[in-house]
Amino acid sequence: MTNPCTVFLELLGMLIGTGGWFCSLAATIMPQWLSLSTELMGMESYEQGLWEACVIQEVAGTECRPYDTILGLEPKFMLARVLMCVSDATCLLGLLLAIPAMSQINCCKSEEGRRTKRGLKITAGVFLCIAGLFVLFPISYIAHDIVIKYFDESIPHVVPRSEFGDALFIGWAAGLLDIVAAMLLFASCSDSRDSEPHLVYHRQGQEIRTIDGSRKRTEYV
Repeated sequence: MTNPCTVFLELLGMLIGTGGWFCSLAATIMPQWLSLSTELMGMESYEQGLWEACVIQEVAGTECRPYDTILGLEPKFMLARVLMCVSDATCLLGLLLAIPAMSQINCCKSEEGRRTKRGLKITAGVFLCIAGLFVLFPISYIAHDIVIKYFDESIPHVVPRSEFGDALFIGWAAGLLDIVAAMLLFASCSDSRDSEPHLVYHRQGQEIRTIDGSRKRTEYV
């Protein structure tokens, strides 16, 4: 019989992992990684992402233009591109591996099948954890670079400084969701091993005295 706690942990892990994948994909596509606005031009602001840069004007609206070449792109954005794409693929692969390993899937009911499911869930959890780390590293690195440049006293105050964009916060949420989903899958593995049914045999004995005084022992299983 399937343990309800195991099923709950699996479903919650899949739900949170799916939410983390969508957040990671949104952070990869969004151009709001860096936000730049100046006091001299209050009606105009700039946004920079991994794939394009945008100019936002209150009158003309938003105009985005993709980068012409990757050779002129900053190294931090090149690194973020690679890690974010790898994270999206790794997270998706982990979710796909976790689907056949769920207890609600009616397959692999034997002892060997349960071990296979447990191995798939552990592998899926490892992939989700790696995906979360691959998201958090470029997000945190770019955020650290923004903070260093923002408080750099060698730069004049009239020079505009970059600030956190919305994609950074979504990326942080994606990384945390992926790691939480991995922990839930690991917890369901440890619980599922204890919930496997075991057959216990009880042996009872009864002594019967015969007519000649000898004892005869009968066992029941």
